[in-house]
Amino acid sequence: MMKVVLIPLIFVLHTALQITNLALWGGLIILLGLVKLIIPVAAFRRALMTVMHGMMFCFGTISVGFIRFFNSVEMDYRIHGELSKENWYLIVANHLSYLDIILLIEFAAKRIPAPKFFLKQELIWLPFVGLGAWALDMPFMRRYSKAYLAKHPEKQGKDIETTKAYCQKFKSTPTTVINFVEGTRYTPKKHALRASQYRNLLPPKAGGVAFTLTAMGDLFTNVLDVSLLYPKNAKHPMMSMLCGQMTQIVIDVNVMEVPEPASDVPADPQDFRSRFQGWLNTLWAMKDSRISQILGH
Repeated sequence: MMKVVLIPLIFVLHTALQITNLALWGGLIILLGLVKLIIPVAAFRRALMTVMHGMMFCFGTISVGFIRFFNSVEMDYRIHGELSKENWYLIVANHLSYLDIILLIEFAAKRIPAPKFFLKQELIWLPFVGLGAWALDMPFMRRYSKAYLAKHPEKQGKDIETTKAYCQKFKSTPTTVINFVEGTRYTPKKHALRASQYRNLLPPKAGGVAFTLTAMGDLFTNVLDVSLLYPKNAKHPMMSMLCGQMTQIVIDVNVMEVPEPASDVPADPQDFRSRFQGWLNTLWAMKDSRISQILGH
């Protein structure tokens, strides 16, 4: 009863601390991003990026520290395979909440290189998040509808060009490229509208990941199949977390071989994308089965 009475107070205090943490580290990252923009010296920029990545990890670590403080939560990390800070990784993950991003940053802090998220163009306007991601050289993807492309055929393939341009930046130092291949956060409504063949997931989209592999396939050491789960708070994970009601978070990581060596990538990227979609569909079916087992379905 006492915990229920305290929920509004926990929400206000926890939210204020999370926003302050985001504003502090996001503001510093944006400031250094502007310095990096002004001083175009490669060695200086690399050193500055190391500092900025450290700030991003501080944000994630402190944010998860607040989550642990305000919630009686079990953080269940399940890692199947070896991880290293010296490798290049491609993460394919399901997407349930904006909380996923915080958790992946904290997960990466002591285990793998700094993560780079593929973000929707609209997020550039999100306070501290948008410009912070820009400063950290994270790619913003703009999706065009079929109707729009019919009227503006010159926009066809722009997302591919963006992917390839950013991948060039990731070749100089060990990096973790993260793609939420479902394209959006899972909800029961979206699950029904897309007539998903999976019980716990939306259908995956191969485009961004396939073109990342064509640009960087020879660099990636492994693919990390990551499943993020909130077993007892699946309906509203972010709100549950802020209200002190989060009880369990599962981060299941399966270290896999890169599906197709870069040397085997065909000259026609669309052909590779089609074959990769088949691989991704199989992976998603196995992920769906594993999630059902974890959730006890």
